[in-house]
Amino acid sequence: MILKKSCQMLMLCICFWALNAGYHHNHLAEKVKALLGEDVVLPCSFKFPEGVPVPYIIQWHKKGIKIPIYIWYAGYPPHIGEGYGGRVSLTGQASLHLSNLQVHDQGTYTCIVNFFDRSPDRKRNGSLVHLSVHAPPHFHVKPPDVEYVKTGENLTLRCAAEGTPDPVITWYMGNIPLTEGPGVIIYRGTLEILKLQQSHIGDYTCRARNSEGSISTKTKVITAGSAVITVPPQNITKLEGDKAEFICEAKAFPANITHRWLLNDKEIYQIRWLAPRTVVRRDGTLFINPTSAEDSGLYTCEVFNGIGTPERASAYLSVEYPARVTYSPTIQYLPLGLSGVIRCYVKASPPFIHIKWSKDNRPFDPKAHHGVFSLSNGSIQIQRVVSEHQGWYICTPYNLYGTTGKSNRMEVLVRDPPIFTVKPRQQYQRRVNSQVTMPCYGIGQPKPVIKWRRADGRKLSKDRSTQRYGNLTIRTLRKEDYGCYECVLQNDVATLVTSTLLIVEGTTPHAPTNVSIKTSAFSATLNWLPAYDGNYPQSYVIWYRLVEQADNPWRTMRVEPDETTTFTIYNLQPSSEYEFRILSRNSLGDGMFSPTVKTKTSPWDFLGRVYPTDAYGATYIPTVQKPSGPKPSPPRNVTVQETEDGLLISWLSPLNQKVPVAFYYVEYRTQSMSWKRWGPIKRATSYLAKDMAPGHYRFRVYSYSILSVGQASSEVSLIIAGETYEVTKSRAITAGVVGGILFFIVAIVLSVCAVKICNKRKRRKAEKAYMMVTCPVTDTRNGRPSHADSPSPIKNN
Repeated sequence: MILKKSCQMLMLCICFWALNAGYHHNHLAEKVKALLGEDVVLPCSFKFPEGVPVPYIIQWHKKGIKIPIYIWYAGYPPHIGEGYGGRVSLTGQASLHLSNLQVHDQGTYTCIVNFFDRSPDRKRNGSLVHLSVHAPPHFHVKPPDVEYVKTGENLTLRCAAEGTPDPVITWYMGNIPLTEGPGVIIYRGTLEILKLQQSHIGDYTCRARNSEGSISTKTKVITAGSAVITVPPQNITKLEGDKAEFICEAKAFPANITHRWLLNDKEIYQIRWLAPRTVVRRDGTLFINPTSAEDSGLYTCEVFNGIGTPERASAYLSVEYPARVTYSPTIQYLPLGLSGVIRCYVKASPPFIHIKWSKDNRPFDPKAHHGVFSLSNGSIQIQRVVSEHQGWYICTPYNLYGTTGKSNRMEVLVRDPPIFTVKPRQQYQRRVNSQVTMPCYGIGQPKPVIKWRRADGRKLSKDRSTQRYGNLTIRTLRKEDYGCYECVLQNDVATLVTSTLLIVEGTTPHAPTNVSIKTSAFSATLNWLPAYDGNYPQSYVIWYRLVEQADNPWRTMRVEPDETTTFTIYNLQPSSEYEFRILSRNSLGDGMFSPTVKTKTSPWDFLGRVYPTDAYGATYIPTVQKPSGPKPSPPRNVTVQETEDGLLISWLSPLNQKVPVAFYYVEYRTQSMSWKRWGPIKRATSYLAKDMAPGHYRFRVYSYSILSVGQASSEVSLIIAGETYEVTKSRAITAGVVGGILFFIVAIVLSVCAVKICNKRKRRKAEKAYMMVTCPVTDTRNGRPSHADSPSPIKNN
């Protein structure tokens, strides 16, 4: 009996499992369409079981909302969900009347009718309705009414609209539809025109249209902002005395343009000899009347309307005139036995063609005399002066326009040059804080003047240096006193120079010189020349920082090995201006900084496959921790297909490459798992996923720049055949439940059998004990035991 019941229970469990495994709810929703703001009726009908009216309750559910939005039961006020107050009521048998439709009313509705004392008929007691709320388009992003631009810049107009169905956005310039092409990009309603030209100036219209209506908005694109020079000045050449005219036309919005003219970067009204002869018209044209030889130079037109920064354009004015002598000293000296120059400085435009010389009222041709050469400034140089070169000279220059006249009469005297009687040594070496005296003396007629100077052009210390009788004394020597010094012996006949080197020992090194920098997008290579090392081995430290972050501390990088004079700094930002300076040091301490050099890294050319580097120059792709800067556009045309090797996810790079993509991430998920991802994927637009388990997957692709994360691409679905994880999990749970029940039944059966076996063993043991106690006697006659005088035998049950 127990086994029979156990088998019935087992069969019942198996049937229950089979029903659940094979039962599916298949409902086809009735579709209802309505316009925004209108009324609509969602149909629902039912029949009473066996045609007999019984108490019932009506419930309307909306997908995504847990609590029914409407509940009706006779004799009670209806329940109305949040957001539906005053807009829902029953009509007909169980249909729902919904008024003043809103966008959020769109969705799937379910009508359920429950009877209290009868089993419901699932085929007749409700309905499934999908409501589509159509709405004409409306803008939620509109371009400005007026957009001020400059030619050569990029124009971006953003336009986005919502509606049901989704509206289509079209751009027009005037009445002509715009389409994508060279320099024109239209993406998700955004219009971008690269390198704006004058022909792009005009009215633009964004129009959003769907089946329910159309709306549009206009933007007027005009040239505005800072003033723009449309007709720049041109180089001109005029003859001295003629009128010169420079045109400088400009456009701007607003049009209150101010013109300013400069000659060689100095405002013309500040030049006293030029201002009285100049006039600037209201349209910016500059007149110079009459022109003079001194007017030649670079003229700059600067326009400004109060917006942005002034714009400039420049042109040269070349004033031509006959050749003329500008400098010819009356008395000149030539050094006997040395090289000398007879000075006759000439100016001419165009340059002089010929200079006519005379000596002692007779023609003098420099080409006919050995060792005599003509110089570019009009003078003549005598390679070795002799007494015969003394005399009276006159020069007369000529060019294309002739000459303005000859020079004054110049008396050239030949004299002995001055000579050094005492010269400084080639090198002086002193310790820091000590004193040095460098002697220098000479004679000549006229008496020469002796002066000391530094060869690098720096001035001598007034407090610690003195010059007396030609001797230079420097007290309390310092590091900066190191260098080359020159003693100059000069009179009217000649100028002689001798030099010496002063070395100051026991100092920190001098600043490096001739610093040059060559940059790329993410690095800068510095070159420099070492300066005096203080007589100790020196090393270098490079200091650098961003100009825009000048308030922050400098970064430093030690140059290794020590003798290196070329070094590369990595891990820089592209298109950024940096400051660099080099510090020298030796065993005595830090030396002096080189002059600070500013330079700008080049833009990042992603298409050139150039990537950032770490501090040691190794290429890497950083993880974007804190997105900043513009975001790259999402990838396009994501596709997923099964291949023999696995699942191939492919996509196209963003159409808008204004923000370059450094790498991609592919993300995937199923209904029971959160998003997971593969990547980063660089230099490729596909990914092969292997060993994917069966299931319903969704895929999307993200584009990353170095500094930011873009938007995700559109999601793509794919079903991989086979038992999904959810089905396997459900079957495992069901199998576990059934197995548990079967185990319980078997345990009960085994327990019952064990009890019966134990009872039988106990009875047999008791019967055997009884027989032994009563000592039965065997009947020898018939061979059976005798039961005389014994109790009745124990009966078997």
